[in-house]
Amino acid sequence: MAGPLISLPLRVGAESLRANPLRSALSTLGVVFGVASLVSVLAVGDGAEQFARQQIARTTDLQTIVVSANTGETIDGVRIPRASYPVFTISDAESLAARLGDRALVSAMTTGSALLEAAAGADSAPRAAVVIAVTPGVAERLQPSFAAGRFLNAGDMQPGRAAAVLSAGLARGAAAGVGDSITLGATRFEVVGVLDAKTAGVGGNTAVIPFPLAGSAMVAAASPRAPQLLVRVANVEEVASVEAAVEGWAAARLGPGWKDEASVAAGGPQLRIDQARQGILIFKMVMGTFAGISLIVGGIGIMNVLLAAVTERTREIGIRKAIGARQRDILLQFLSESVAISGLGSVLGVALGLAGAYGATAAIRSAADAELHAAFTWGTVLLAAMVSVAVGLLFGTWPALRAARLSPIEAIRHE
Repeated sequence: MAGPLISLPLRVGAESLRANPLRSALSTLGVVFGVASLVSVLAVGDGAEQFARQQIARTTDLQTIVVSANTGETIDGVRIPRASYPVFTISDAESLAARLGDRALVSAMTTGSALLEAAAGADSAPRAAVVIAVTPGVAERLQPSFAAGRFLNAGDMQPGRAAAVLSAGLARGAAAGVGDSITLGATRFEVVGVLDAKTAGVGGNTAVIPFPLAGSAMVAAASPRAPQLLVRVANVEEVASVEAAVEGWAAARLGPGWKDEASVAAGGPQLRIDQARQGILIFKMVMGTFAGISLIVGGIGIMNVLLAAVTERTREIGIRKAIGARQRDILLQFLSESVAISGLGSVLGVALGLAGAYGATAAIRSAADAELHAAFTWGTVLLAAMVSVAVGLLFGTWPALRAARLSPIEAIRHE
């Protein structure tokens, strides 16, 4: 019996929506624009947040933590070299990466100098070059852009493989391009990439080579080189917690007095990191406020239409109650109408909102020359669907209660 009792008011609600298509369309329209506003604000907001994070990662070191050996100490204002200091290796980078997991990307880097012999057949004398020996993860920090070729990858770190990436200036001066060979120190390298001038931190005459080949390519130094470990944090909010984890690893690696042996430092002052984190949080809150206002407007539209429907159908409600309909039947009927309106409005609103978001970001890209794209996620669609149903229930409850509480006699006498 429960099934027919429940299905009857739902069927009556559906018939009422079909019998009043204009009223249903007007109320649905309010939800369409409310959900479309929500979806477009979320999609554009998520895209703007991604763009801001990319700019922070590309143009600042706020998400980079550097672990470096203390190669000297200052005494009475004079910098005195230390006789011994830790020399970090690829094994150290792998150990730290295992400790941090998915929260950060760990790479190793060391710098030196070398004499470069130009590509075969080139008419040029040996050139001096700054050599940066890296593991592939350094690309996340450099954010390189290329005139040709690619950056070093994991295959280039394997024994017997000698690949190099040249700065634009060094490639031009040595007349070397992708596929050519150059000699750095005692090692012959194949050029796999040439950077363009836009890549920050790799200017002048610079060659980037695999970390394991640093010793054979660079000019010998009087003391052991001190490689750095670079920790690229996934997002700016986690810099502080990852920095604490890196300090824990350093204490385990070097002992209780590790601060005398090495330093762990974020790429920017904590104030700047906090400002970036606060800016992203405020942006999310502002976008959420705009979306909430649009939904409230759509919900009020639903409530107004349903209240008008109660007034128009007062006699109908009285007759239904006089022949046995209970308050919960009337309540369920009007709530079903409200949820149906919200559900249909959400489907149309999602489509309209995504179209608007992609159109708006295309216009922004054209006007501002910024790679801003709308961010579509199923989470956004699910949120819009859930919110639309919640709006239908919330704003349909008062009209439904008003209809359900009508006295049958007063309702039938209503003009």
